[in-house]
Amino acid sequence: MGQDEPPQKRDKSVPAASQDVVFIHSPVEQGEGFRVIRSREDRIEIGELRPTEHGRPLTGDLVKLTQRPEHGRLFDVEVLVPAPHAAEARRAGPAQVATDTYRSNWEAIFGRREENKLAN
Repeated sequence: MGQDEPPQKRDKSVPAASQDVVFIHSPVEQGEGFRVIRSREDRIEIGELRPTEHGRPLTGDLVKLTQRPEHGRLFDVEVLVPAPHAAEARRAGPAQVATDTYRSNWEAIFGRREENKLAN
């Protein structure tokens, strides 16, 4: 958002409790981006706002910000692409550890698996 662009007006028909609002707090120490405080769905969240890069995966919501008139660092948030859910990527049970190193160490300790010698 450039400084020459006029801020867009927010929809006053939406109740304040259901609005998604972000306050830009300060720049991050390394790289590009800003620390933010976000209010949505009756909860407060802290996070970072970073530019998107072609070919780099998203780790959070892809959002469009519209500056609010009451403060220069306060923006309405429109979610363009919701964050991928980490819970969907999880599996039940222990982590899979059957790497080549794991298999070779198993065979060194317990020996190679014997072929099935039973007749068909």
